Amino acid sequence: MLKQIRLLALIALGMAFANPAWSQQYPNHPVKIVVPFAAGSATDIMARILADELRATFGQPFVVENKPGASAQIGAELVAQSPPDGYTLFVTTNTSHSANPFLFKKLNYDPVKDFTPIANVMLIPVIIVVDPKLPIKTLQDLVAYTKANPGKVSFGYGNSIGQVVGASFAKRTGLDVITVPYKSSPQALTDVMGGQLTYSVTDMAAGKSAVQSGKARALGVSSLKRSPIMPELPAMSETPGLDGFEVIAWVAMFAPAKTPKDIVDKLNAVVRTALAKPEVREKIASFAADPAPGSPEDLAKFVNEQLASWGRSIKEAGIQPE
Repeated sequence: MLKQIRLLALIALGMAFANPAWSQQYPNHPVKIVVPFAAGSATDIMARILADELRATFGQPFVVENKPGASAQIGAELVAQSPPDGYTLFVTTNTSHSANPFLFKKLNYDPVKDFTPIANVMLIPVIIVVDPKLPIKTLQDLVAYTKANPGKVSFGYGNSIGQVVGASFAKRTGLDVITVPYKSSPQALTDVMGGQLTYSVTDMAAGKSAVQSGKARALGVSSLKRSPIMPELPAMSETPGLDGFEVIAWVAMFAPAKTPKDIVDKLNAVVRTALAKPEVREKIASFAADPAPGSPEDLAKFVNEQLASWGRSIKEAGIQPE
């Protein structure tokens, strides 16, 4: 009998060493959340909100690390090469997972194969804004004005979604405009308000404030349907020649590929609970965004759909990869 007890004890000990997860509850030390943009961006702020929720739930630090640069490639590569143990997470956007595969000839990561989807967080429609001093009140007016003033209409963008929305719009409506790249969308919006730029594409949060103050005029939103945040603003798809037009920004959480499902499910549950809280939804609304809770499987499907959608838009726009 004593020998049997000893044998069982040895077996149990061996199993504990062979399966550390059995004896160690996740997480049992600090977790890193990589954000591929600078501190203060909407993505960074959202990541910090989620980090607080995760910290409160699990009782371990969730530390946001900003790794900006190279259109989110630096952060994406870091996460893709990290161990799939749940201790490195990635809060990113369409830039790394929808646009980059078509805007660059070479990427050192694969947005599908190198990541495990955890949870979608929010959807962010963008809007086309124009200098309010011009006689342009609709997208059709902008098309007519541009064709009546060849070589005089300028368009500025400060990120990948601005570039794609603007180029797709110009291509599908047959416009010839002077394209001006900016380091950030706020700089382009400032020049629209100052009259140095005819029109631009900006996130709804910044654009709505400028429109309400009368410093800019909004012409259309890039989502397929009107946004409840600015319901009076037509969807671009309502304009003749732009049927089915949709290019949206989004924020989601990922982990390195092959991260265990039980860890993914735990993280997903906390994110979904957080997105249901009034105070979190209020913060998302301040970005003029919509919460987008769902399962890891929902996010996996969404990523593939967005890749296809962005790929079509970029190809149609004639944008060549760098």
